[in-house]
Amino acid sequence: MMRVRVDMTLCQTHAQCVFAAPEVFALDDDDELVYEATPSDALQPAVEEAARACPVQAILLDDG
Repeated sequence: MMRVRVDMTLCQTHAQCVFAAPEVFALDDDDELVYEATPSDALQPAVEEAARACPVQAILLDDG
């Protein structure tokens, strides 16, 4: 199972991840990033695209 971590000290809320994988990443009412740390395996391609799209490379993916 894939685990998603976002380094919130790097994240600048460009929201490119939200566009790439809206099932996993979202902005809350305060425009802060929220995300599902353990998305289903079916979402792996979208999550990988979201990680590539992050302009500050704040999204980290771990297997297991």
